[in-house]
Amino acid sequence: MNVEHEISLLVEEMQRLGTRGPDGKLSVKFGVLFQDDKCANLFEALVGTLKAAKRRKIVTYQGELLLQGVHDDVEIVLLQN
Repeated sequence: MNVEHEISLLVEEMQRLGTRGPDGKLSVKFGVLFQDDKCANLFEALVGTLKAAKRRKIVTYQGELLLQGVHDDVEIVLLQN
């Protein structure tokens, strides 16, 4: 799969699982994405897809590398739809 396609799938999954904050931006916790069965089957490398989306300024989150368990409560914010 190409990176652009993976990122578009990530945006779709964030829209499915996320919630809108007071600022109107959609966000989802890393743990929710990582533990979701559909996401687990869709993404071979969720962390890599998130890093690529962050580089393209489609999402933002604290830190560079997200690890399951340690970073489950990190909010991933969708910057564009």
